[in-house]
Amino acid sequence: MNNFEFYNPVKIIFGKDQISKLPNHIPTSSRIMITYGGGSIKKNGVYDQVIKALEGHFIVEFGGIEPNPHYETAMKAVELARENQIDFILAVGGGSVIDATKFIAAAIPFNDGDPWTILSEKKPVKSAISFGSILTLPATGSEMNSGSVITKVETKEKLAFGSPFTFPQFSILDPTVASTLPQRQVANGVVDAFTHVVEQYMTYKVDAPLQDRLAESILLTLIEEGPKAYEDPSNYDAMANLMWCATMALNGIIRAGVPVDWATHGIGHELTALHGIDHARTLAIVLPGVWRVLKEEKKDKLIQYAERIWNITEGSENEKIDKAIEATERFFESLGIKTKMKDYNVGTDTIDTIVDRFEKRGWTALGDRQLADIPTIKEILNTQLQ
Repeated sequence: MNNFEFYNPVKIIFGKDQISKLPNHIPTSSRIMITYGGGSIKKNGVYDQVIKALEGHFIVEFGGIEPNPHYETAMKAVELARENQIDFILAVGGGSVIDATKFIAAAIPFNDGDPWTILSEKKPVKSAISFGSILTLPATGSEMNSGSVITKVETKEKLAFGSPFTFPQFSILDPTVASTLPQRQVANGVVDAFTHVVEQYMTYKVDAPLQDRLAESILLTLIEEGPKAYEDPSNYDAMANLMWCATMALNGIIRAGVPVDWATHGIGHELTALHGIDHARTLAIVLPGVWRVLKEEKKDKLIQYAERIWNITEGSENEKIDKAIEATERFFESLGIKTKMKDYNVGTDTIDTIVDRFEKRGWTALGDRQLADIPTIKEILNTQLQ
């Protein structure tokens, strides 16, 4: 097992009717900005619950945060927050709203030039406005980590940042608020969480059996419970299990002491930035290609994955690996998520664009052991064309 430091200060408040506990976690004296997305919280009753719980607080609202949140939109929220001397932000939504809120919280006090440099130049975040979240869509795990991904529309860039200052103070996870989600969003959540796990699992062995089995337990639960939540988002138990899986997938526990990859995410972000494809769907495209091209380098973990997750115990090593990759694709497709670039009308010109962007940024090798160099990235994407 590798050396590690683990820190996660987020308080999780899980279960039914937990939004009513908001006053216990936000001082009455706070000047609050509520951030949210396209307005679904006003249709499903979550907004009313929040406003009732925060009666007596100073509140301003900022809605319209997009899936794959835009830098330009977030900066409008920063301006509104500064004008109203906001000292607490409450994110009400899924991972995109929470990601945007992390950036907004960091950008409000940022005084070192353009806040985009937090992402583009990795300028350090030295402080951030306090914030909490109410999760409405299980997927990204953003409710219990410090990471954020933001898209700049002007340049079609999708970049990430993280800071010890951008952990939520608390996150409320009430599975009932996800009961009216469209199936597409539930499917995306399952695949997003699944891929988060394997980005921290499908590397190489370092004698960390507990971390492996924790990761495998999340994968197995997603395979069992994800389809139930997909078929019926109002199934409380299934949605509760999906919600907790998505949180556990990216709160730092399963990555402690093990190598991590993230090449799939690095490549997938470009497909979203260039074509607007849902984040989870880009992961479903790229992940099988990564495994196919780096089959030999990831052989030990791929065989372990085949045996423990899909119960594939017969055949040669290569046959086990191929069957496991195919089983993964079938699982994604059973949720209505296609796994080939052609399914999204993406062709070879996009591969050339991605390679050019990576070369200009100096991103010439991604993933664990820097295995995904430029020729490998081209091969990964070409593998997933047809």
